[in-house]
Amino acid sequence: MTRGIGQHNDLAADHRTEPLHRPEPGPIAVLPEARQVFVDAVLAGGGTVEPLSDATRGVVWLSETRSAELATVLEAHPGIQWVQLPWAGVDAFAAILANFAARPYPLWTSAKGAYAEPVAEQALALTLALLRRFPQKARTAGWVPKTGTSLYGLEVVLIGAGGIAREIIRLFSAFDVTVTVVRRSTEPLEGADATITAADLPSVLPRADVVIIAAASTDETARLIGEEELRLMKPSAVLVNIARGALVDTDALVAALAAGGIAGAGLDVTDPEPLPDGHPLWSEPNCLITSHSADTPEMTAPLLAGRVRLNVEAFHGTAGFVGVVDPVAGY
Repeated sequence: MTRGIGQHNDLAADHRTEPLHRPEPGPIAVLPEARQVFVDAVLAGGGTVEPLSDATRGVVWLSETRSAELATVLEAHPGIQWVQLPWAGVDAFAAILANFAARPYPLWTSAKGAYAEPVAEQALALTLALLRRFPQKARTAGWVPKTGTSLYGLEVVLIGAGGIAREIIRLFSAFDVTVTVVRRSTEPLEGADATITAADLPSVLPRADVVIIAAASTDETARLIGEEELRLMKPSAVLVNIARGALVDTDALVAALAAGGIAGAGLDVTDPEPLPDGHPLWSEPNCLITSHSADTPEMTAPLLAGRVRLNVEAFHGTAGFVGVVDPVAGY
């Protein structure tokens, strides 16, 4: 694999899915604002970019915060048969996905798998920082005693089995860790030492040194880590969340950290988000918050542009699509 400095690869690019209903190709609208990098990606994939109209058959939607506008667009233009969403997580579009779940179109694709490398890198950085006690040391204006734990040989519980989780396994393999993956089924995941379902999560938490959350945010995973799960973790264990804040009960986490129930938390995401000024997590000495920066715009733009190009090629050809979303499952 050849790459330039700071360049990431879309690890899901070769995993194509043939949709149950293949959309009819046609003009593509880049919305709600047509950034040139994504217009160029559509053109590179063999597509045609035109303003939204009754002739529009595909939409590249670039805003998570303006999801309500997308619903209006789809209702007003029922001829749209394919929609590319901007992020790996599609929880911001859950209501729209549910409304269209019974309809054959549009086909939904997301960026899932595209941002695996930068997000997995953040998970490793947070894990190392917590184990080495960086949050405490950075807050102390003076020389402190030598403290810290090595990642080598530790027990890691990884919640999730998508592209990010797979890349986390690859990165962590250099540290000879033991990885238990928690997913919807017990189907083995390459590189993991064990695979269990969420129902068995309580059985592995007491021996975990590191718990990493890399799962989709759905109704099923809401507050997956709560008071009981935190109570089961060792006082020396650390929690890392690079998925969505809703997977963790924030109040329970605040309490666990204050009581010394766990050794630390590394949060790229929070609930609520942004975390309000004055929230106790900001002043918690064993908490490191990175303000949802695991995948910066500079990192994601070229990856999303590449995903758009691949799916425009699929839209106008016979190849399968990348990152197909199941509107019923919500990811």
